[in-house]
Amino acid sequence: MSILVVGSIALDTVETPNGKADNSPGGSALYFSAAASFFAPVNVVGVVGEDFNFRDIEFLKKRNVDLNGLVVEKGETFRWGGRYHQNMNERDTLFTYLNVFETFRPHIPDNYKESRFVFLANIAPELQLNVLKGISSPLLTILDTMNFWISGRREALEKVIKRVDVMILNDEEIRELTGVHNINRAAAQLLQQGPRVLVIKKGEHGAVLITEDDYFVAPAFPVSDVIDPTGAGDSFAGGFVGYLASCPEINKLELRRAVVYGSTVASFNVESFSFNRLKAIDKQQIDDRVEQFREMMRF
Repeated sequence: MSILVVGSIALDTVETPNGKADNSPGGSALYFSAAASFFAPVNVVGVVGEDFNFRDIEFLKKRNVDLNGLVVEKGETFRWGGRYHQNMNERDTLFTYLNVFETFRPHIPDNYKESRFVFLANIAPELQLNVLKGISSPLLTILDTMNFWISGRREALEKVIKRVDVMILNDEEIRELTGVHNINRAAAQLLQQGPRVLVIKKGEHGAVLITEDDYFVAPAFPVSDVIDPTGAGDSFAGGFVGYLASCPEINKLELRRAVVYGSTVASFNVESFSFNRLKAIDKQQIDDRVEQFREMMRF
């Protein structure tokens, strides 16, 4: 089944203890698409400037990613720069230039409106709400957000939360959103507000899947050399949603497997800058690592 993703497209300048990459393609929509396209067709809605080089994402077309919803506006592409510390969980933002992304207003092509899976990547909640209003009858809607929107656009964000099926966020974000420090109690509170499924990312410590009747914990796949963690969360979401889109039905077991597939795809993503590693692998390599994951968790 097809997936619609609406999010940012960026040119990133990233410094880590392992090197530096200048003006590499990135952004939530592209990281998500690179990951989800291993499993299902993806329709992308986003905006870039005249400086964006489409040859850098040519590989996505070969993986059945439709880029007709990607608009080119006069001006420069959204740019972000960051420097990671030796502890890759810590980073400093060096600059953020919204450029054409500042006035981004998603337009959903008619043939995208029938997408059965909708991933609302990290953009303003007002835009996320407008996207939902334009989709015909999605099977599953998935929401991502961040602290900036939680603190600055809470009222609009709460309206979106009421309308989605799945919410993906990290432990810091769910604590800020609910005002509850204990993750279990915070999740119970958030499940009363709309979502049926919560996925709480814990970085190098894995992820937790919580529903009203299930609780599943998956570790992060052990990666020996983390080169660049940028986009790990979006590639996790891409693996998670992509896997579900490939399933005949969505049930408790498939949701658990989706978390493992999300963690597995993210583990590949961090092994190189941008999504260079995701460009180089195939579905079989992902499946092989999932089997390693399965063996690692058996007891």
